[in-house]
Amino acid sequence: MTHIERLASREVYRNNWMALREDDIRRPDGSDGIYAVVDKPTYALVIARDGDRFRLVEQYRYPLGLRRWEFPQGTAPDQKDLAPADLAARELREETGLRASELVRLGLLDVAPGMSSQRGWVFLATGITEGEHDREHEEQDMHSEWFTRSEVEQMMRDGVITDAQSIAAWTLLVLSGR
Repeated sequence: MTHIERLASREVYRNNWMALREDDIRRPDGSDGIYAVVDKPTYALVIARDGDRFRLVEQYRYPLGLRRWEFPQGTAPDQKDLAPADLAARELREETGLRASELVRLGLLDVAPGMSSQRGWVFLATGITEGEHDREHEEQDMHSEWFTRSEVEQMMRDGVITDAQSIAAWTLLVLSGR
């Protein structure tokens, strides 16, 4: 055996955005154990670019007790089978009001693979048209702004942008040469 085997699983908690389960496991050496897993739907993160400008959103992140800048991102728990590009277009429109004529998939991220099953697709959105946002109730304090490439990178260096998914997505953008 080269992997951990799940022997049994029980749901400990669930809400509209996540579930927490506890699994009885058997390790490769044959010993038994318990593993807690946070299950969340796949998300899409969108780097919206208009020339040298990039759109960020800022919102209060309750677990941190802080307002944070990040790229638009989210899930659609009520539509788990939504194609990644459709989810990306939806999140971009909802959070910023932007529409893109082109969405290019840059890569896939695992949020916290030691404790969560959540994965996220990263897209570059170009051919931008502005419109009205359609934010969810939970996003009522969100706002968004355009920043230059140098401003985004400085915000990352200064700890203004600390969202791991946004920083990893930026790395995918840079590696893509776009």
